Amino acid sequence: MQLDPERIPAHVAIVMDGNGRWAKQRGLPRLAGHRAGMDALKEIVKKADQMGIRHLTVYAFSTENWKRSAEEVSGIFRLLILYVDSELAELHRNNVRVSILGRWRELPAAPVKKLEKALETTKNNSGLQFHIALNYGGRDEILRAARSLSGQPPEEITEERFSAALDTAGIPDPDLLIRTSGELRLSNYLLWQCAYSEFVFTDTLWPDFSPACLEQAVLEYQGRERRFGGRKQ
Repeated sequence: MQLDPERIPAHVAIVMDGNGRWAKQRGLPRLAGHRAGMDALKEIVKKADQMGIRHLTVYAFSTENWKRSAEEVSGIFRLLILYVDSELAELHRNNVRVSILGRWRELPAAPVKKLEKALETTKNNSGLQFHIALNYGGRDEILRAARSLSGQPPEEITEERFSAALDTAGIPDPDLLIRTSGELRLSNYLLWQCAYSEFVFTDTLWPDFSPACLEQAVLEYQGRERRFGGRKQ
């Protein structure tokens, strides 16, 4: 069965799960799994762009990830810096625009500086919109949006106005959410935005999630009928 180029999801969100288990299976430190996951991400960004996906959002670091060891957290931030250093020129050359979701400015100064560079370098690009969720939590995002609207008359707080107060303002809701590694939960990711997303869960660990796996997930999405609460006629 071939992909229908007319039915490519406009927005794909991914929970990149399984780096630690991938490393454990190979007798490697957890950071080796995160490094392999970063390599997988490079290929998925390229493939998403080639497929015509307009928005790609990845869950890179959650508000709950601070509970991990200081060594692992600092290692993740070092890899983030490495990713920007190694990939920014190519992202820019390919007309990819980077944006960041979450309270990313609360991260250590070094990764914040690199992220600011990525945002500034790619701000005028019009190709794939690559959104990275960093220090992000869906409940936290909803709380921040609610607080920002707390002075408004209740009857004026519509779904549209609430959506505009979220980190994803101006970004269409995900058509497809993919989670790797066999876990079957959202893990506090895009809770508002995924109300009508199609979910695809795969047992594949994130470092092994290849461009072919992305194609397969989109193919599964194309086999679904999206009714958004309505009934089939």
